[in-house]
Amino acid sequence: MAGIGFELRRLMKKGTLGGQVQAYAFAAVIGSGPWVMSIVAILAIGLLNLSQGLPSSFVGQFQVSITYLMAFSLILTGMLQLVFTRYVADRLYERRDRTILANLFGALTLTFLTAGALGGAALVLWPDGSLAYKLCMLTGFVTLCGIWIVVVFASAIKAYRQILMVFFMGYSITVAASLGLRAYGLEGLLLGFVVGQVCLFFALLGLVVRQYPGDQMVSFDFLRRRQIFPSLIFIGLFYNVGAWADKFIFWTDPLTSVHVVGPLRASPIYDLPIFLAYLSLIPGMAVFLIRIETDFAEKCESFYLTITRGGTLAQIVDAKRALVDSVRGGMLAMLKVQGATTIILLIMGEELLAWVGISPMYRPLLNVDLLAVAIQLLLLAVLNVLFYLDQRKAALRLCLLFVISNILLSGLTLYLGPAFFGYGFALAVLLTAGAGLLTLSRKLDQLECETFMLQPVYS
Repeated sequence: MAGIGFELRRLMKKGTLGGQVQAYAFAAVIGSGPWVMSIVAILAIGLLNLSQGLPSSFVGQFQVSITYLMAFSLILTGMLQLVFTRYVADRLYERRDRTILANLFGALTLTFLTAGALGGAALVLWPDGSLAYKLCMLTGFVTLCGIWIVVVFASAIKAYRQILMVFFMGYSITVAASLGLRAYGLEGLLLGFVVGQVCLFFALLGLVVRQYPGDQMVSFDFLRRRQIFPSLIFIGLFYNVGAWADKFIFWTDPLTSVHVVGPLRASPIYDLPIFLAYLSLIPGMAVFLIRIETDFAEKCESFYLTITRGGTLAQIVDAKRALVDSVRGGMLAMLKVQGATTIILLIMGEELLAWVGISPMYRPLLNVDLLAVAIQLLLLAVLNVLFYLDQRKAALRLCLLFVISNILLSGLTLYLGPAFFGYGFALAVLLTAGAGLLTLSRKLDQLECETFMLQPVYS
């Protein structure tokens, strides 16, 4: 993430209000990611179309269809995204930039073939729905999978203004196209979403091609055994399955879900509050990204440079102390902002629900979800620091704990009844984040030992 770190540091060092606003806006877009913005777009499309008199059944079917596309595309690409991110980071560190573009096209080829095959097979087995609906679903699934891969570069491109404009353009087209095609019902809404996402994909791809020209067209070097870290494959898979496990449990239970379209089911009592709660992550994400990419990244680099350049023990200890302080400071700053955001939304919960047309009866679940996603942000922060320290096994254990605990606890709350809905997910992220903080504390305490003792010995 050298690109975003460079840009954020440059903006923050301006010392002006405008520079700080630009930095936080950039960090909010990159940190929250396209999937959070997709939630905003889906809600906006729904509200605007309902205000124009479109039947609520079409809007509900559209929102559920896009939710499933997002869930399965994130789970599928999660197995490749971290592996490819590590490959890109290593090539940038080695200053072998010209190998990146060909491998991006290789990753996209693999992604499109896999997504196309799985999506096509699913639609062949799909008994209901028009051909236009199925084609839109397949195209949307493949396009979203491509976006999750290309967006890896959004944090490496030193062109934050263009990135902000690309995201703004992509989601503006998404909303406008869905509104313009609403006369065609569900298929029109889906087609509008797909058109916007296709525009976003090619715009992001264009930025990457311009930033990283290459000598080859396609390369699969990132799939070579020495380039693949199996732990990253499972971290990406387990985290994304864990993040969606509670939703799938409520979608598949006949007592908490309803049939929407084809084989797709939704849980109105569970879905709306959790997706609203996810929007609250944006401020905390922005703050943490700025702190980790400006303060922590510099301290982390300084620590390892002190070691590799033969620093004294006192210098190494001082560098480590500065690194630990930057982790603590970054997390505290993130928790302050996220805590304030959560408290405000807890107070304004009823007004927020009324604004999006949801019954105030959902407020208890919204309150639980707001607290849960705030804790999930803490978990994300812990995982990010572990990645910086190359503690992949520790991150893998945390993600495995997350998926198992979310499945078990969400299943238990489903059995206990409506009063406990949401607590399974909340307890799962609390348990995992708590374990993550203990793990991170231990790894930081042992940092010098592991840095020296785990290196290969040469004779």
